[in-house]
Amino acid sequence: MKQKLWSDREEALRNELKAMRKNAGLSQSELALKLEKPQSFVSKYESGERQLKILELEQVCLACGTSAHAFLKDFSELYVEKDA
Repeated sequence: MKQKLWSDREEALRNELKAMRKNAGLSQSELALKLEKPQSFVSKYESGERQLKILELEQVCLACGTSAHAFLKDFSELYVEKDA
């Protein structure tokens, strides 16, 4: 049961990362250019093929015009565990 919860939260996190990029008006290629990474870097974390390290998350958020703190605060408020 816990595994399903985390899978759902991981998918939600990926969706929020993609929404943040789109709300910043950036394509995957444009974001990758700002990060000095290949476009596949963005594609892979958005699809769940790889996970972001915390410092990578910080870079992604800053490139999209927000902070990791603000992003994670908003995410945690949207996806509060009801069983906690």
